[in-house]
Amino acid sequence: MNLVNFAYGLLLLLAAFVFQTTLTGINRKVVARLQRRRGPKFYQQFIDIFKALSKGSTTHGWVFDFGVIMALGGIMATAIFIPFGPLKAVPGMDNIFIIAYVLAVGMLGMAMSASGSGNPWASIGVSRALTNMLAYDIPFMMVVFGLIFAFDSSSLSGLAAIQREGGLLGWNVLRFPLGGIVAMISLQGMLGKKPFDSFIAPAEIASGPMVEYGGRHLGMLFLLHEYSTFIEVSLIVHLFFGGGATVLEFMVKYAVIYTFLNLVSNVLPRFKIDQAVTFFYKVPLAMAVVQTFLIIFLGMGVA
Repeated sequence: MNLVNFAYGLLLLLAAFVFQTTLTGINRKVVARLQRRRGPKFYQQFIDIFKALSKGSTTHGWVFDFGVIMALGGIMATAIFIPFGPLKAVPGMDNIFIIAYVLAVGMLGMAMSASGSGNPWASIGVSRALTNMLAYDIPFMMVVFGLIFAFDSSSLSGLAAIQREGGLLGWNVLRFPLGGIVAMISLQGMLGKKPFDSFIAPAEIASGPMVEYGGRHLGMLFLLHEYSTFIEVSLIVHLFFGGGATVLEFMVKYAVIYTFLNLVSNVLPRFKIDQAVTFFYKVPLAMAVVQTFLIIFLGMGVA
């Protein structure tokens, strides 16, 4: 990685932040209209983030502080490896295994920081979040391994290019419908949307992991949330919807998927954590096993 790649990576980080934060603001407006409210202005999310970053905050020790920095740094590092449509900051490094490895650094940092706050609600929230992650990761990764076997590639841009060669019917969400359904359900869990948002349930555990955060710490978590969302939705766009031959195509697909999941989230109730785990291990996991069996043993969709 040279200086040009580094500068390009910073520009893509800025583009990802502006795009996702703007989309978050628009979706807040869309959801408000769905609930017959006016909702905030679409740029309110930017105001919230920069206002929080400008304020002081209470610390609970070096573990609490370092964990936030580790979490945000890990997530931003992961975002650099995600292609923004055809644009890549580090060509040849958009590998699913690299992304999964670096992404874990951010997740562990967040867990360490929240636990270091000493608040029992935060610890419960972290426990729920890690349990939830274990539930949706297994069926999702099983489906992803099936795609890697089918196309002999673990590159996001490579898998997206293979799909585009077959046109609309070449998209993996249509070529492997069971896997596509599992991926969309898992993405709902990754984003912490209903019915899988029990780890931040405000009425139960006072926002869970985020209960002790304020000021610049909270502002950093806002940034972390936007970048995490960008990474997770982008993975689905590249793996199952053909990525984007152009930046505009990528942004349109991304916006449609993200908005759809937000609308679904706002008409569903919340699962309890045991219900969420049971659901993932019964329905998506069974579908993932069937899909992987069809790919490996029957050659379904194998290129």
